[in-house]
Amino acid sequence: MTATTAAPQSATAGPAPVAFGRIQHHGAVDGVTGSCHQLYLDEQNSILIDCGLFQGAETSPGGSKHDRLEIEFPIDSVKALVVTHVHIDHCGRIPYLIAAGFRGPIYCSEPSAELLPLVLEDALKIGVTRNKALIEQFLGYIKAQLRPLSYNTWQPVIDEASNTLNIRLQRAGHILGSAYVECDLKVDDKTYGQKTRRTLFSGDLGAPNTPLLYGPTPSEGCDELVIESTYGDRIHENREQRAEKLHQAIERALKDGGSVLIPAFSIGRTQELLYEIENIIHEQKQKLGEQSPWHDLPVVVDSPLASRFTEVYRRLEKYWDQEAQAVVQQGRHPLSFEQLITVDDHATHQKMVNRLAHTKQPTIVIAASGMCAGGRIVDYLKAMLEDERHNIIFVGYQAKGTPGRDIQKYGPRHGYVELDGERLNIKAGIETIGGYSAHADQNDLLDFIQKMEAEPRAVRIVHGDDRAKQNFQIKLQSQFKSIKIQIPILFAKVDHDHCVSRK
Repeated sequence: MTATTAAPQSATAGPAPVAFGRIQHHGAVDGVTGSCHQLYLDEQNSILIDCGLFQGAETSPGGSKHDRLEIEFPIDSVKALVVTHVHIDHCGRIPYLIAAGFRGPIYCSEPSAELLPLVLEDALKIGVTRNKALIEQFLGYIKAQLRPLSYNTWQPVIDEASNTLNIRLQRAGHILGSAYVECDLKVDDKTYGQKTRRTLFSGDLGAPNTPLLYGPTPSEGCDELVIESTYGDRIHENREQRAEKLHQAIERALKDGGSVLIPAFSIGRTQELLYEIENIIHEQKQKLGEQSPWHDLPVVVDSPLASRFTEVYRRLEKYWDQEAQAVVQQGRHPLSFEQLITVDDHATHQKMVNRLAHTKQPTIVIAASGMCAGGRIVDYLKAMLEDERHNIIFVGYQAKGTPGRDIQKYGPRHGYVELDGERLNIKAGIETIGGYSAHADQNDLLDFIQKMEAEPRAVRIVHGDDRAKQNFQIKLQSQFKSIKIQIPILFAKVDHDHCVSRK
């Protein structure tokens, strides 16, 4: 299939070249982190789709996890990297890819190109080095290799002896700048003849009603789809339901004299929560006037990185959806409203933790990390988790092996969690609002496929735990009888292509 073809075409008769269209999975197969997929045009030419960190107990096929990050697969054939979005589990190993010698182009959307250096600078400071010279050297590589792309525009990536691979980014609706990637491959082989194929990598897909963002762009279709399944076994609350749950949780904190702690990743979730909270405050002020307890309710973003991302989000307002732009036209500022407080330096952070732990001033606190595996949210949890006045709201996926998963699982049973080697009894209220996840739920994933102009011949299900993948596979097979549905299974350093299929 050529880059200008509107929909997938069938390949000509005869077998395909051995490497043509082959996919190797280097992460996000046994779990939901470490996304990294390699697509081959031929034996000498391939591209990577994402290169992310592993989190919690999840590991790569070679055993790499959050404390072993070296690239453990050959990169000789890798001509380019395509970044679907800038969450750390999709881009966090880029420094190690560059350290391994990769100097090819890094393609991403225009908003992602603005955000990626900030994400990787922070990742380097936390996980690699505080040496400013080394960080600047690395960021120099990144900026030189970045190739920002507009949505819905074909980009040639490989053109070798009549063999070509072109890519196109389309809106994925997950976070600002997120994209799914269409890859058009063509080979002109003396033995096998001309072959064409379109492979689509979903990256992380969002729900159609995500705050600030346009929903995923409907796809023309593909021959093979590699799709995430984070919530392949669940249905989220709708936007009205989740906003009401958030409203109620905050109301309880107001009555209890406690605070609401929301662990959230610095990019995407934080900005969407601010948008929704500003809307709730606006509605309460209109309803109750200055007598409303919401009138002076502080909303704290305690994360230097989240503050920087929020500034970039504001600067990239032209990429917001129509609803968000209409709010701005009303004179409101959903990401910089009056009651918003940002905490940058560590001393102010410590004072904020102590004040909220020892006073009865209700406050909403949004702090990273989203899975409570580090960052400033841990200090709040250590100070407030054993106090029933407070409420913790989880709004995103909690991976196995993370403190967030333990709090989410054992908190409602009045269990305990270990943070920094300290055992804490969970007395605070624990709630999960699935609808605020930036990930599509099962219906959204099915809808993404149903809206394709041409149905894929094969689907690979990745980026989900075992239950999510299996449930989604069964659901897919019941609705799409002619599609070959596969769940890749990795055997460390042996076979990256083994799949379990249900036909």
